[in-house]
Amino acid sequence: MLKKDWEGNVVIKGRFCNDTVPDNFPFTNILKWTFSRNPQREEKRSDTFQLQTRPFDRLSMRDNSIVWLGHASFLMNINGVSLITDPCFFNLPINRKRKAPLPCSIDSLKPIDYLLISHDHRDHFDEKSVEALIEHNPDMEALIPLGGSRLFSGKKLNGVKRQEAGWYQEYKLTASLRIIFLPARHWGRRGFNDLNKTLWGSFLIISDKTKIFFAGDSAYDELLFKEIRNLFGDIDICILPIGAYMPEFIMKRSHTSPEEAVQVFSDLGGKIFIPMHYGTYDLSDEPTGEPIVKLQKCGNDKRIDDRIKQLIIGEEYLFRLNDLLR
Repeated sequence: MLKKDWEGNVVIKGRFCNDTVPDNFPFTNILKWTFSRNPQREEKRSDTFQLQTRPFDRLSMRDNSIVWLGHASFLMNINGVSLITDPCFFNLPINRKRKAPLPCSIDSLKPIDYLLISHDHRDHFDEKSVEALIEHNPDMEALIPLGGSRLFSGKKLNGVKRQEAGWYQEYKLTASLRIIFLPARHWGRRGFNDLNKTLWGSFLIISDKTKIFFAGDSAYDELLFKEIRNLFGDIDICILPIGAYMPEFIMKRSHTSPEEAVQVFSDLGGKIFIPMHYGTYDLSDEPTGEPIVKLQKCGNDKRIDDRIKQLIIGEEYLFRLNDLLR
């Protein structure tokens, strides 16, 4: 265990918790959201934002690089090891259509050594996408949260090699890097009766020269992110979510706004900020293009705009030592 005083994740009546008491999220909040008029309705209707996409050639991908595949899906090559995070390549249920195309064919996404799953929500673990990856990467190993094996119970996935971890636990790898599962302030659910049956979290990927933090989904929590920095030092590359923050009375308990994401970046001692979780799907009340505009404004106000790497889908970001020495 990497945190000496950590006693393990709290489970109450078979369900994981953020704290030592069960999360109390009133169902009336959901009803209020469902039947309330969105105050940004007209802005949203007139919003024409569209993420840019460029073709991506997996065969030409270099080492020590990151490619955004949309939403929270990233392909990384680090020290000769290939990772993919939270794959979601298709439309989501309840008419949540993907608004930006995948920059390559799924069968070109190989070889991949490790599949990182932050939590069980359908926009972070899409079963169809994972099945397609496994078809072309039969030896890929899944690094998942506690309780995550239930996601692999289907016929096409039950043979996948996998490791589960709780917060502050390190996966056992033979590769030339370390991967540690860390906290997030979020929740989990895929159906009606499985609330918080699978843990949620973030990942820290450590190579000999670089520390990369992949946040998954999380609300802002000052103590949480400062604790990560206290344990591991300044983080070189922070991949942070900036979308799905409105209405605030629903979203603030599980997602960060662009301004909060900038604070997370500061709390982590970040050097490079790569935004995610915006533009690919319409999941909340804010206009699709608002998150990146707010991030750009906040980055300018805080004088970190030169540290924000706003990737095009399919763009390869080659992280160089000069970027990380600031």
